[in-house]
Amino acid sequence: MENLEHILGLALVVLYWLFTAAVTLRVVAKRNPVSVTLSWLLVIYILPVFGAVFYLMLGELNLGKQRARRAEAMVHPFMQSIAADFSATKAPINDSSLTHGIYQLLATRMGIGALGYQRMQLLDTPELIFSSLCADVRAATTAIHIETYIWFPGGRVDHLSEELINASKRGVKVSLLIDHASSRPFFRSNWRKRLVDAGIEVVPALPVRLLRALVQRIDLRLHRKLIVIDGQIAYSGSMNIADPLYFKTEAKVGAWVDIMLRLDGPAARGLDKVFAWDWEVETGLRRLEPAPASMPVCDKWLSILPSGPGIGDDLIGQAVLSSIYRANHSITISTPYFVPSEAIFNALCQAAQRGLRVKILLPERNDSKLVGWASRAFYERFLQAGGEIYLFRDGLLHTKAMLMDDQLALVGSVNLDIRSLQLNFELTLALFSADECARIGGVLDGYEAACHRLQLEDWQQRSRAARILERGVFFLSPLL
Repeated sequence: MENLEHILGLALVVLYWLFTAAVTLRVVAKRNPVSVTLSWLLVIYILPVFGAVFYLMLGELNLGKQRARRAEAMVHPFMQSIAADFSATKAPINDSSLTHGIYQLLATRMGIGALGYQRMQLLDTPELIFSSLCADVRAATTAIHIETYIWFPGGRVDHLSEELINASKRGVKVSLLIDHASSRPFFRSNWRKRLVDAGIEVVPALPVRLLRALVQRIDLRLHRKLIVIDGQIAYSGSMNIADPLYFKTEAKVGAWVDIMLRLDGPAARGLDKVFAWDWEVETGLRRLEPAPASMPVCDKWLSILPSGPGIGDDLIGQAVLSSIYRANHSITISTPYFVPSEAIFNALCQAAQRGLRVKILLPERNDSKLVGWASRAFYERFLQAGGEIYLFRDGLLHTKAMLMDDQLALVGSVNLDIRSLQLNFELTLALFSADECARIGGVLDGYEAACHRLQLEDWQQRSRAARILERGVFFLSPLL
C-alpha cells in the first residue's frame, strides 16, 4: 500500500510538472509583450494548477471557432462596402502631423481615412442624452440599431424601452446587441420578454456559459456604445444604456459621468457598418447595406476606429501612441481606469519630460477596487516625469476622451487599460474639427474644475502598506 501511495504521489508530481511546463511553453510561444508574459508566469507559479487553468481559460485571444470564422469571412465584404460607399470622398484634412498620422493609419488599415458629417452635438448629461435619444426613436421610420456593454433596467432606461416598443409596433425594425456578461440583470428581467414580444430582436453578445470556457476565452467583451437610427443619425461615446440614478448605487462612488456624441450624415452610415460587422459575427446574418446613391455634402470630418478580435486589432492603441508622440503642446486624458500598456505609459512620461503639459483626469473613487489599486501603481513615476493627475470628486468620471494640442480629440468607449486596448470590442471617434475639439476641451476643463490636483509630495506620504499593495497589484496590471 505504501509503495502504491508513493507511486501515485510521484505520478501526480510528474503530471503537475508536465502540465505546468506545457502551459509555460505555450505562454512563451505566444510572443505576447514581455510584461504580459511575466504576469501570466507569475500567476501560474504562485497558484499551482489553478494558475495554469486560468491561463487556458483567459490567457489567449480565442473568439471560438464559429465567431472567428465569421470574423475572418467578414473582413473582405466590410472593407469592400466601406470602399464602395466612401472611397470617392476625399477629406480635406489639415496638414498637422497629429491629424495626418491618424488619417494615414486609418487609410492604410481600414481603406478610408475619414468620413463626413453635417452636424454634431455633444451631450454631457443623462437628461440630454436620454431626451435626445427618445426623441430620435420616436421619429424613426425604418430601423434602429443599438449595441451596448450594459443595459440596466430602471428610470429613464425604462422610458427608452417603452419608446422602442412603440417604434417596433409602428413597423420600425429594432435590433439590440447587448453584452451578455455585463447585462445579466436585463436578460433576467421582464423587460427582455416585453421587448421580444413586441417584435424587437434582442441578441446577447458573447454569451458566458461554463462549457464555452473550454473552447473560447470567456472574458472577451463587447464594450462598444453605438446607436444608429435610420442609417442617418448615430450616437457614440462612453455611456451605457443605464440611468446613473439607478445604476450601481451600492458602490457608493456617486453618479457615473459620461458623454455621448450625436451626429448625422455619411459618418452615421459608416458607424452602421460597424454594427453590421458585430451583428454578423454574433448571428451569422449579413446587414451590410449600400449607401444611398447621393449622400449630402459635408464640411466636417471624423475617423471611425473600431478595434477588437478579428477587426482592427490594437488599432486604437496605435492611434493613441501615434497621437501622443506627435503632440507638441498639451495632452489631456479623461479615463475611469488608468492601467496603460508599457508603451503608452512610457510615451506619456516622455511627453511630459519633453515639456508638454500632460494631464490625466481620474475619478477619486473607483467602482473597481483592484483596478483602482493598479492605477495608483503608476502615479508616482508619472508625477516624477512632470505629469499632472487630477482626481474628480463629483461622481465616477466615466468619460473616455483624449485631447491633443486642441487639434485632435479621441472620444469613445476605450478605457486607458490593457483590456480596452487589446481585448474588448471597442469604438473610438477621432475628431478633426477645431469646433468639436474646442467643445471636448470645454467639457474636460469642467471636469478639471471639479477635481483636486494630486501633488507628488503628498502622494509620497502614503503608507508602506499601500505601497506594498500597489506593487503587488502592479504585476497583475497587464492582465486586468
